[in-house]
Amino acid sequence: MKQVQIGAYGQPEIVAECVEAPDVGAPGAGEIVFDVLAFPINPADLSLCRGNYRLAPQLPATPGAECVGRVAAVGAGVTDIRVGDLVSNMQRENWTQRRRIAAEHAIPLPAGLDLAQAAMLRINPATAQLLLEDHVALQPGDWVIQDVANSAVGRHLIVLAKARGIRTVNVVRRDDVGAELKALGADLVLTDGPDLPERARTAVAGAPIRLGIDALSGAACRRIADCVGDGGIVVNYGSMSGEDPQISRNALNVRGVTITGFNLGRGLAKRPTAAVRALYAELAAKLRDGVLWAPVEATYPIEQIKAALAHAQRGGRNGKVLVLPNGPLPAGAGR
Repeated sequence: MKQVQIGAYGQPEIVAECVEAPDVGAPGAGEIVFDVLAFPINPADLSLCRGNYRLAPQLPATPGAECVGRVAAVGAGVTDIRVGDLVSNMQRENWTQRRRIAAEHAIPLPAGLDLAQAAMLRINPATAQLLLEDHVALQPGDWVIQDVANSAVGRHLIVLAKARGIRTVNVVRRDDVGAELKALGADLVLTDGPDLPERARTAVAGAPIRLGIDALSGAACRRIADCVGDGGIVVNYGSMSGEDPQISRNALNVRGVTITGFNLGRGLAKRPTAAVRALYAELAAKLRDGVLWAPVEATYPIEQIKAALAHAQRGGRNGKVLVLPNGPLPAGAGR
């Protein structure tokens, strides 16, 4: 079978190779085997290839934080997953044509899902939901501010917040995405800049912004912290700038703003398995019904992983880059 491997850390499109690897074999007791239908290239995957992610697997290694697969075989004792089912894999190493995993690590998905959207279920929708749930007891009418609002997480957060009556200030670096975010339910869209805190306070008419969400780190995190109200909380969940999070002394010491970090793995680990499966069942239903949706800019075969990785790192993209290890997705494949 074909598989993506990195034999060294470095520029992703240089270090990643599509290689021939041994087949995974038949499932053992309590295991399943599934064909990987699609996987997205996420910022965390790029960081892993570069060697600056929080995980550093022994090389050679196969990246891949998420995917969607169709079950090809089940082992003895597996009763809740059947051949033909769609699954999301909670384990890594998904840049491959086929995976064998313990059935407990698979999340069964409902019929009717768009397969491209299902490939992006595990990380971004769950991140958006837990960012809203786990840090502040938000009430209808409360304000939240987030940067990188046109990302997949940002788009999902807008929709999920709107459904709860939570108002959002959405910070972007491109002027051409405002109308798109407003159509999703964004209350306010502001272009980032040094005077962001002043403009944000004016835009919300002085109402307290209770939660700030930052994916950039560096000075952008500082600006988000300066936007939230006294006693507010800033949650950092990424470092697209490559810098550490910052917060001003005034925000921290004078206004009592708290800064904390978010990691999806930690967020899920706080929940029992039944609650995690219920969370993903709820999010999958929203994907199936078109409530949640993330744009896809391009798809590539696994043999063109280098081109896919180069594309995924371009600025100004309008969606995720997906790789289809077993060929094009058939029409109606989610049903």
